Amino acid sequence: MKPFRERNPYAIGIISLSVLVLVLLAAFYSDNLPIIGGGTTYSADFTEDAGLRTGDDVRIAGVKVGKVTAIGLDGDHVKVSFQVKNAWMGDQSTADIKIKTLLGAKYLAVDPQGSAALNPNAAIPTARTTSPYDVLDAFSGLSRTVGQLNTDQLSQSFEVLSQTFANTPANVRSALNGLSALSKTISSRDTQLAQLLSNTGQLSQTLASRDAQVQQLLTDGTLLLGMLQQREQAIATLLSGTRSLSQQLAGLVNDNTRQLNPVLTQLNQFTNLLQSNQASLANGIQLLAPFARLFANTVGNGRWFDNYICGLIPPSIGPINQVGCLQ
Repeated sequence: MKPFRERNPYAIGIISLSVLVLVLLAAFYSDNLPIIGGGTTYSADFTEDAGLRTGDDVRIAGVKVGKVTAIGLDGDHVKVSFQVKNAWMGDQSTADIKIKTLLGAKYLAVDPQGSAALNPNAAIPTARTTSPYDVLDAFSGLSRTVGQLNTDQLSQSFEVLSQTFANTPANVRSALNGLSALSKTISSRDTQLAQLLSNTGQLSQTLASRDAQVQQLLTDGTLLLGMLQQREQAIATLLSGTRSLSQQLAGLVNDNTRQLNPVLTQLNQFTNLLQSNQASLANGIQLLAPFARLFANTVGNGRWFDNYICGLIPPSIGPINQVGCLQ
């Protein structure tokens, strides 16, 4: 073989770059590879997308088996492409766009039916697909429609219609008068209705933008309820033990009432005695303070009593400090 260093470096560089590009493309589109990819790609036709988005879950019997890969308009219907991995699809399978959360998140529910396998190139027809009614879109459309109405002209139209049919029978006049009153009411509340619908649209948009947080909150609430359900037996045992303890304490008090009553009576007498001699006790505590101070001075120099006796020596031996002895 020809040595590597003697080969054309330009050819080696081109081949290396080509291999590197192929590896990068394979890594980027790994989900679409037949062996290690995300599964088999199928398609379904719907009359409308109903808010379904690319990347939403594909579920069979509530279990996630894939995801939506593409959504596009195909003639008079919407074509939804989705990948399914490790799941069998029948030739009579049905597909439904269902609501995942109360805030408008959707997922694609597939029911695999039929005796033969579904051809990936054959889309599930609209006869076997259904789409839900989107409440958020309905509120948004209502807000836009009411915003475009000219309520003043509508009120004038009903007023003219009521005047035109003034000579008609009473039932017709009553109906037209009611329509006229309704139009006047709507016209007078035009600003409030527009503000209400606008706030409703903003609320729906805010809830839709916070869908992930609300979904996480609901998930956490479900986990909390699950933990409480798992701990139900422990909580029941705790409550039962607390009830038994209270019964035992009540029985203990009832059984020892005869022994406790004399003790409580004597304790009451003792407190009454202390209360009646409160002044004497206060005076004794006050007189104890000088004694404690002098006693502390006596024994404060070591492990002995440091004191002296005044007036023990007779006057013939030495002078006596009478003032000091008096102190």
